[in-house]
Amino acid sequence: MFYLVSTPIGNLEDISLRALSVLKSVDLVLAEDTRVTKKFFYHYNINTKLLSWHQHSQAKDFAKIKDYFATDKNIALVSDAGTPGVSDPGGKLIELVLAQFPDTKIVPIPGPSALTAIISVAGIAMDRFLFLGYLPHKKGRQTLIGEIKESKIPIVFFESVHRIIKTLSQLEDSSKHLIVGRELTKQFETIYRGSAKEIKDILEKDKSQIKGEFVVVVGK
Repeated sequence: MFYLVSTPIGNLEDISLRALSVLKSVDLVLAEDTRVTKKFFYHYNINTKLLSWHQHSQAKDFAKIKDYFATDKNIALVSDAGTPGVSDPGGKLIELVLAQFPDTKIVPIPGPSALTAIISVAGIAMDRFLFLGYLPHKKGRQTLIGEIKESKIPIVFFESVHRIIKTLSQLEDSSKHLIVGRELTKQFETIYRGSAKEIKDILEKDKSQIKGEFVVVVGK
């Protein structure tokens, strides 16, 4: 079995009993950053072997863990936070597993996700939306920003602390309503609502708020 296990995006209590059971019982856990996962494991007294699988991992790195799949071991994949395969390296690993071990049963263990968290509190119709993951840093960014401004359905994307002001600046000539979540489920969780300019002004007025990860909903 190959399990895709969702882990907390901040609050460590946001973990299912099923997820804990799987992580304690599998033969191996592949983690985006083993240092981050070790802290989580320590909190829940999980002693399963850890190996890394991250954004720079390639097919040659898969060779190091192929024996686990070849011998039908039970393996779990976790990201640093949230659901594996959603804007993280999990998708590449699943592709390799399916290509080389097509009979492997892949099992999702659902749970926390910043995407569903922000949608649940958006306060606008979200029966249809487009999720963009992280916006590109350079190539294609301006074109994508233009498409976001013209979109007839809500757009959701992740943004880093280093680019949130730039992104809001690029959107501030639009009349669209934004919902921006910061540090969701953590101690300083904040949800901002308003125009891009209004939210940018709030963040720039108090630079202490420009911390952590952001998830942005651009309304219609």
